[in-house]
Amino acid sequence: METLDPRSTALVLIDLQKGIAPFAAGPHTAGDVFSRAGQLAARFRELGAPVALVRVGFSRDGADMLRPLTDQPAPAARDLPPDWMTYADELHAGEGDIHIVKRQWGAFYGTELELQLRRRGVTQIVLGGVSTNIGVESTARQAFELGFHQVLVEDAMSSSDASHHAFAVENIFPRLGRVRSTAQILAALG
Repeated sequence: METLDPRSTALVLIDLQKGIAPFAAGPHTAGDVFSRAGQLAARFRELGAPVALVRVGFSRDGADMLRPLTDQPAPAARDLPPDWMTYADELHAGEGDIHIVKRQWGAFYGTELELQLRRRGVTQIVLGGVSTNIGVESTARQAFELGFHQVLVEDAMSSSDASHHAFAVENIFPRLGRVRSTAQILAALG
């Protein structure tokens, strides 16, 4: 893989929070995804490149949740576990990171993620998280439409079903960016 310039590249991690961990059923475990994401975050910080940690969260009464009619509605906010929004320990989240809270699947709409990336001169994102075909894919589609170059980290994301992950990785992501492994990205950062 070509080199990644840390002056214009940011790591964007989607929903790597304790309440989301049970949704990482395949093909990678939550522990594996959290560990690889933590390795990437440490390297990006070491190089002075931005790390954006995006969490999904809602008010306790759920008044800020989306409510379109669906065949499979989301759980009520009051039913979420108490550690729902707590970052995975492996991320070692810090004050120097960009912290974004979203209230829908994609990380750009209704948040200041684009603003924070553009102000730092970011033109390319390295993207991982849970779930591959929900939060990560929605964010990747939005990033593509906003003109960001993307590298999607196949082994630093997972889904509720390995076949859902595989479909996104094999059919959607190659049209939105480049699909690589954690090891390839670490090597490309030098």
